Amino acid sequence: MQPTGKTDPAVKTLLGDYPGHTAHDEVFNEERQPRAHWQTLLDDFAQLGPEMLGSRFEEAQNLLHENGVTFNPYEDDPGQLRSWQLDAMPWVISTEEWQDLEAGLKQRSRLLEHLLDDLYGERRVINEGLLPPELVFTHPGFLFAAADTPSHLERPLLIFHGTDVIRDQYGRWQVLADWTQSPSGAGYALENRITLARALPSIYRDAPIKRLAGFLQAQHRCLASLANTQREQPNIVLLSPGPGSAGYFEHAWLANYMNFALVEGDDLVVRDGQVAMRTLGGLMQVDVIVRQINDPWCDPLELRADSLLGVPGLLQAARNGEVRIANALGAGVLEHPALSAFLPRLCRHFLGEDLILPCRETLWCGDPDSIGIINRSMDDWLLRDIARPGKILRPDQMGLDALKDLRADLVRRPHMFTAQRLLESAVTPGFNPQSKALERQHTTLRFFSLVEPDDLKKPVSERNFRIMPGGLAWVGEPGAPLLQSRTVKDVWVLAPVPQPHISLLRQAQGPIVVTRDGKDLPCRVAESLFWMGRYGERLDTRSRLLREALARLLQEDRHESGSNVLPDLLTALDITLEPSEDAREPVPPLGYGRFSRDYLATRDRLLQLFADDQPDGLPVLFAHFVRNSRAVRDHLGDDTWRAINSMRQRFNTIARTRGVVVGQRHLEAMMIDLSAFFGLCNETMPHHYGWRFLDIGRFIERALGSLELLKLALLTASQPGIPLWEVVLSTTDNFTVYRRRYRSQLHPSAILDLLLFDETNPRSIGYMLKRLGRQIEKLPSAGSSPYRNLETRLIIQATSQLHLVDIDKLTNLERSAEARKALTELLDGLIEPMAELSDAISHSHFSHVETPRQLVTVQYNLT
Repeated sequence: MQPTGKTDPAVKTLLGDYPGHTAHDEVFNEERQPRAHWQTLLDDFAQLGPEMLGSRFEEAQNLLHENGVTFNPYEDDPGQLRSWQLDAMPWVISTEEWQDLEAGLKQRSRLLEHLLDDLYGERRVINEGLLPPELVFTHPGFLFAAADTPSHLERPLLIFHGTDVIRDQYGRWQVLADWTQSPSGAGYALENRITLARALPSIYRDAPIKRLAGFLQAQHRCLASLANTQREQPNIVLLSPGPGSAGYFEHAWLANYMNFALVEGDDLVVRDGQVAMRTLGGLMQVDVIVRQINDPWCDPLELRADSLLGVPGLLQAARNGEVRIANALGAGVLEHPALSAFLPRLCRHFLGEDLILPCRETLWCGDPDSIGIINRSMDDWLLRDIARPGKILRPDQMGLDALKDLRADLVRRPHMFTAQRLLESAVTPGFNPQSKALERQHTTLRFFSLVEPDDLKKPVSERNFRIMPGGLAWVGEPGAPLLQSRTVKDVWVLAPVPQPHISLLRQAQGPIVVTRDGKDLPCRVAESLFWMGRYGERLDTRSRLLREALARLLQEDRHESGSNVLPDLLTALDITLEPSEDAREPVPPLGYGRFSRDYLATRDRLLQLFADDQPDGLPVLFAHFVRNSRAVRDHLGDDTWRAINSMRQRFNTIARTRGVVVGQRHLEAMMIDLSAFFGLCNETMPHHYGWRFLDIGRFIERALGSLELLKLALLTASQPGIPLWEVVLSTTDNFTVYRRRYRSQLHPSAILDLLLFDETNPRSIGYMLKRLGRQIEKLPSAGSSPYRNLETRLIIQATSQLHLVDIDKLTNLERSAEARKALTELLDGLIEPMAELSDAISHSHFSHVETPRQLVTVQYNLT
């Protein structure tokens, strides 16, 4: 399809090779003229010009990166985080077309809720022969434990619904799939809209686009209305599988945006039939759960016994009405792909209407007539086995043996298979950053529906739904999973006039309870913040030591095998070099002379600390740091998260470090990033319990690292003396302070005063103990005992050791065995309580739930 008539040169440049195809085109009509609702956008893009468009595209990608928009396509590997590209060119839907599409989406949600209510109630559709029983009861999404519960008049089963649609090659809308358990993508859709608005501010500001925030505002109101409590602020939590799940970014983003507590299964417990959240202040009742976990994994007591993600007893609590779950457990049966073959008849049965939005042609293989059609033209279909959800079988791409096995499987258990006809989608434009012009794309769209908040108390037959005026689009063949796509698009629904900005913040209906204590912080979050502080400080300490080791390596004579400082620095880094018999024998040069084998071995071992596969390497430490930071994503500010993403971007390339100088630059930049991160935490986090645990973890780690370094430099070093003392001062960033204060040669007594006793120096043990004591004193008490708890006693013990030491005994370390003994006893006496302090805090404040054990092996046989 080529455009006809006069075309603006700028628009022609923008179009590039986009025209010239025969499928339905979103931009051009049958007369090969731009459709009216695309014309303005094409003109605006053309006015920006190719270079500016390329710059705006890069800005959008940078914004996604800064905000940490990632997903994990491999749920068993939390380290495999991937970002996608946001296309600068949105998908545009006209006002008139949206009215028809919206009506079809609303009808579909109403139909599915009627069907769900019937399947878990009277099951008339089965009794009257509208649905085969083996289609429903063999699907893993049908929960027998949830069937035949009391009336759901005041407990809607379907709150939130996602629908995947495409425009086919003939220009018709077709539904590909429904998502009714934990529909994902709404958070990504809003983040894409915010990002594109910032990347294309003038275009977005002037375009008459329907806003998305009002939909999420209604969702918040709907969920709050579900609660039994009459409180203005019911306790709503978002239940996530955790940082290793594919959509964890969206879970954290939505929880933060909608002011929900982000929890995992271990954060919740059922007591006396009620669901409660473990917090620092004790158990807090949960009113509503927004689940992001699929049905079978939600309750190991009644559903999958091997689940480590769910909450034992959750189904019974929901059955008794003590907690509301959105969507209700059991909604997964609506995701059965074979239902599409029966929906037209079901729509007439439940609603008395014809189905507005057709499904892609679908056949249930349990029907003898259908299996005959499939066998005659198998290459025209893709098949799904409900025993393996998400697995798509393409006969046209199979070998002879695989095809033979598939046919045998269809004969043996036909009711487990669904066939869907292959489709070709319409063509839509996308911006290519390389050519800086438009290219052809095939796109799937996901729209979201929500039950009207005011209809929650109405019978199923009277409930209505509203549709998010926009959605999430991704590039790929029809039916391709969202997380397999590398490019996503915003969906713009045009309004007759520009729309006002909508904020999720709203005016309270009356006075609200002001709280500052933070006792509602989940114990798991407190623990993650604690370990985030420890791993961040450990990464900083190790980076500083490695920087010093690389600097000393550059200063050493490459022709010699020994060094006065490097062996002790290797000890500080817990590095052991294997001895070599020919260590002093030079090796052939690489261009800069002949090096000793010891020198090369030391250099290579130090550079290995940058490698991903080294257990003692920096990337492993950073992975632990990131894992804990992702677990508290909703507690960190946007700027703080940008600092983490800056470090993550650096670690993406740090494994390729090959040179000593390059390694030094990486380390210096990383230390600055870590300082920025902790500085932002200090400046932006409320100084309540969460921040205190972060601070405690950080300073326990710093104290232990400083004590071990002092012990090495002053007592156990193989070559003690000025060079190693300089390393201590440089590692603790106290070189300048020492010179300004003492203006003399280095001396152990002055170093001890600066790094051990001076309570005004943040790098001294005295300061750290004082700070830790203040923080621990303000933590919530676990009981009403009038006596000091263990962590307080450990701080008093360490502080007493430091305050009661006879300083005169430490003045002659280089010559006096008595002084060395006194210092050894002092440092060991400080290390011991500091090491115990971490366990004491963990025991007192963090929730350690025993890992569930499966007492009976359950065999799942869906055939």
